[in-house]
Parts: sequence; C-alpha cells; structure tokens
Amino acid sequence: MSAQEKQIPDGYMENAKGALVPIETVKPEHIEEDALVRDLMAEAETLNAQLAAFKQKAFGNVEAFRELISEKYGAKRGGKKGNVTLNSYDGSLQLVVAVNESISFGPELEAAKALIDECIQEWSKDANANLRALVDDAFQVDKQGKISTGRVLGLRRLNIEDEKWLKAMEAISDALRVTGSKTYFRAYKRLPGCEERSPVSLDIASA
Repeated sequence: MSAQEKQIPDGYMENAKGALVPIETVKPEHIEEDALVRDLMAEAETLNAQLAAFKQKAFGNVEAFRELISEKYGAKRGGKKGNVTLNSYDGSLQLVVAVNESISFGPELEAAKALIDECIQEWSKDANANLRALVDDAFQVDKQGKISTGRVLGLRRLNIEDEKWLKAMEAISDALRVTGSKTYFRAYKRLPGCEERSPVSLDIASA
C-alpha cells in the first residue's frame, strides 16, 4: 500500500466525499460495482505498465539496430532520431518508428501576411479571385485560435516568382517553430491470403 492510500477500517467504505460509511448501509449493487471497478482498474494498470515497458524496449532495440548499421558502414549519426521502417525477411511483418513534430508560427507570420496582402493589392487588376480566397483560407484560425500549418505551408507550393511574394514565403519559413515532437511505434502484419498488411493494434479502443 502506498503512502498516499488511506487505511479504511474494516466494515466501512469511503464515499466520494471522503466520509466513512458502514458497509451494511451501502447498497449491494454499489458494493459489487466498486469491486468490479477496482478489479478491472488493477488489471488495466498492469497492462499499462507492460505497454510502457514494451514501448521502451521497442524504441531501445530499434535504435540499437540503427546504431549497429551505422557502425557497419562507418557512418556518424547526429541530430534527432528520424523515421525508420523495418521488415521481416518474408515481408509479412513490418515495424515503423515515426517521429511527429508539432509546429507553430512565430511573429514573422504577420510580416508574411502583410507582404502577401500587398502582392494581391498590386495584382488586383489581374489577380484571380481564387487566389485571394486561398490566402484568406490559409490564414483563418480554428476554434482554438490556431492557424493551420498545412494550409499556410501550402502557399509555398504556388509557382509565383514575384519578388515580394518570395520574400513573404521566406518569412513563412522563418516563422516556423518546432514546439515538440512525439515518437510513435506501429506494427503491421500481413494475414494469410491478404496482399496488404493490417495494423497490430496496441490501443485498447481499436483492438
């Protein structure tokens, strides 16, 4: 028993307000519900610990294999750990370690928007209305007040050679900020008679 757990006297149960209630006054179905929840929660915590240990082992073993390959070819690896895909020899099993970065924009984005607005004003006679709609959509905020990085970065794919526009695209690049990253481990298996691999779920909601 941890130091945080309370010692409940025999013959009592603690209610949600922290008060001790004699068991004989508690409805039988509430006692059964309490026992069910505690039993399944204990099992869930055990599985959670096993998944955490597996995740640590998987990432560690994959990284050790990558280091082994680098040493074999005399390559020096530096920087952040990137994405990697590993396959069984027969191709039926696949493991993927993927790094997903969270991106936001800095104050340079305001300068980029101002430059883009100037461009569209200057091109107003010839500018396609669809371009204005595309730009306005890219800089719209969602319900959380955030701008879609995908839509803004999509502006850089437009083939526009105007000097001011290119300066705006440079400002967008400078505005990029990596605010965090998360590493994911995914497993896939090809079942007999199937051409495509199916994910091996490590998520209880989709298992």
